[in-house]
Amino acid sequence: MDLATLIGLIGAFGFVIGAMVTSGGIGIFIETSSILIVVAGSCFVVMMKFNLGQFLGAVKIAIKAFMFKLDKPEDLIEQSVNMADAARKGGFLALEEAEITNNFMQKAVDMLVDGHDGDVVRAALEKDIILTEERHKSGISIFKAMGDVAPAMGMIGTLVGLVAMLSNMDDPKSIGPSMAVALLTTLYGAIIANMVALPIADKLELRMGEEMQNRNLIMDAILSIQDGQNPRVIESFLKSYLSEKKRSAGTVDGE
Repeated sequence: MDLATLIGLIGAFGFVIGAMVTSGGIGIFIETSSILIVVAGSCFVVMMKFNLGQFLGAVKIAIKAFMFKLDKPEDLIEQSVNMADAARKGGFLALEEAEITNNFMQKAVDMLVDGHDGDVVRAALEKDIILTEERHKSGISIFKAMGDVAPAMGMIGTLVGLVAMLSNMDDPKSIGPSMAVALLTTLYGAIIANMVALPIADKLELRMGEEMQNRNLIMDAILSIQDGQNPRVIESFLKSYLSEKKRSAGTVDGE
């Protein structure tokens, strides 16, 4: 569970809802027409930008902003060094007994054990990294699109409310509801964009960067093992993926 995402979301909505309650009650900020225009309208417009499968998969993608298991780079380095040591002593076939939980590393090790040429291994792993990154970007673009569309739909709702208000100026009772539609659609659009869609897109982009870094680390490790480099040299080389603080700790386990 990503506590930063959860705490940030709850905190942001908590303060906004608190402000609404102290400003006259939550009820005055709920308007059905505004919700339909912004929420439903935004969803349908975003759906037009993608295929149905991509759009319906957006909820599953959003979960990664809250729950995402990622191997620590220092753990991957330690495992890579251990595999390099095992391969140096018993050959590549010794890697078959290694306990590997990372699917990408397992794929790379399988290719190594099968005896594929280094160029073939590199090409396959690079292709996997590129395609994975493209899938990530596709999910991110859905939430960025929602962040762009929601404020625009809010503006459309504002215009609808203003037109309704101006066309019924002779009826004082209609001015209030029409103005509510005009203002609340803008509010809803801003909330969806700036408190939900864009933060999720940014967090998914961060997750993508972390995963791509891990995969590049694994690729470099496997190719170094295939070249028969010394495990200590491999460790020193892979530590370039760590922050300065972790590098200077003197061990791949340290902070």
